[in-house]
Amino acid sequence: MDAVRVALLREVLAGTRWPGAARQFAGALRRSVVPAGGGLLLVGTERYEPWHLAAHLVDEAAWSGQPELAPTLVRHHVRPGEPPHLSVGLGRLAAARRGQTLLVVAPAQPGEGLLERVCDARRAGATVLSLDGGDPDLAALAHEGLSVPEGAAELDLDTVQHLVSAAAGENGLPAQRGPVRLRDRLARLADQLTAPPPSRW
Repeated sequence: MDAVRVALLREVLAGTRWPGAARQFAGALRRSVVPAGGGLLLVGTERYEPWHLAAHLVDEAAWSGQPELAPTLVRHHVRPGEPPHLSVGLGRLAAARRGQTLLVVAPAQPGEGLLERVCDARRAGATVLSLDGGDPDLAALAHEGLSVPEGAAELDLDTVQHLVSAAAGENGLPAQRGPVRLRDRLARLADQLTAPPPSRW
């Protein structure tokens, strides 16, 4: 979803909790990854892989000048011959440590196996964030979470991910360089909007 569509979506959702909630969650994400600089791990459930969010965060990391926002996508199933950025398996969660951030995206129940790995990562010192469908066990493990219960009136979890990824890059520009960096970002955004979709994801 491009910047124009995100702006239209925010306009449609004005008066609901979602634009503010997405910005608050995105702020928590920035605060957890930027000072620590330990890297962002992004994982979904066995049935739901957040590759689209991964791609958007990579773009926001580049546009905002915050490389820490670019995630490592952790996958439940890695097939032979996958490119390196799609070849990180669940074993990576066992190596999560203090200074790293783990973002879990779970529209439905995450499953006991994933919850155990997330719990271990938290015990090891990783910051845990969750975008979820309201699972109480995942909410209990997360330092910060944003839940979109199934059947929410205004939108679904996929739409919230667009709001979060767009908001994640908004406040990443250093204040003293804001005007120059903003012009650069707008120019890059114009190039992106007129270019064909990226093929890497």
